[in-house]
Amino acid sequence: MSSQPTCSLAVARARAAMLAQIRQFFAVRDVLEVQTPLLSQAGNTDVFLQSVSANVCVYDQPRTYYLHTSPEFAMKRLLAAWQVPMFQVCPVFRDNEVGTRHNIEFCMLEWYRPYLSLDALAQELQALVSEVLGYAVVFDHYRYADAFMDYVKIHPFGASCATLRAIAKDHGIHVEMGDDQQGWLDVLFSHLVEPNLGQELPTLLYDYPLATAALAKSAIDADGYPVAKRFELYINGLEIANAYDELADGQALRARFEQDNAERARRGLVVMPIDENLLAACDALPPCSGIALGLDRLLMVKVGASDIREVIALPIDRA
Repeated sequence: MSSQPTCSLAVARARAAMLAQIRQFFAVRDVLEVQTPLLSQAGNTDVFLQSVSANVCVYDQPRTYYLHTSPEFAMKRLLAAWQVPMFQVCPVFRDNEVGTRHNIEFCMLEWYRPYLSLDALAQELQALVSEVLGYAVVFDHYRYADAFMDYVKIHPFGASCATLRAIAKDHGIHVEMGDDQQGWLDVLFSHLVEPNLGQELPTLLYDYPLATAALAKSAIDADGYPVAKRFELYINGLEIANAYDELADGQALRARFEQDNAERARRGLVVMPIDENLLAACDALPPCSGIALGLDRLLMVKVGASDIREVIALPIDRA
């Protein structure tokens, strides 16, 4: 019956225990738990993340607000003002994302560490995952380019769209990304690389293409290519967490948001209002690393679930 939860009581108890572990983990490290609004006047400009809009009345005036795709923007405003490490556990929303690994509403853990390097943040992530899973986890480290060379047999950064299109066709992947090189890389990554990641050891994938930098700083890799200073954690082919060496440059962020919106307009997507409050606070951000972790997916790993519906009591079709 659709009135019944899709996860068991035992899994619900495992979720409650996991949340308690996480709060204790950060409490002993003196990381402040915060709460920010789910609704915002601004939306996420990311071309591949679609916000859920909400019609509200503010002082009797109808307005369109957006349910956040992550608490990042609001947390960074707090971080700029308070300059202390902080974390948040909250629901987030991404429109049209439904499947065995996705639900439109899901649970995220996000935390920020002022004056902490991305490598040190990876070590803290390793300690947290070990705490939740109940055993000492060891991370493998893998460059994005090396993963592509191992599983797609090309270096991704220098490959032409024609080459990427031909590889997709050879593997029976029938999509058309035109002259969007990163779009082709994303397609090949999701089909040919991602399922292999973290199968033996939890794997940190790093040195992503610069086009995926989002709100991360950039650097030059060992081969001389510009890359994003970020990593993602994979376990059993599942992306669990996504971390950045955070870009604290309001002018650069504005340029990225405007570029995103130009691409959204080109694709016929809604142009999103830019978060001016974030940009105003951005230059006061301390140097920091930040990370978002999907708690439903981590719980899937912990209890051995193959479908996200096994760990969410009432998924979108039963909400």
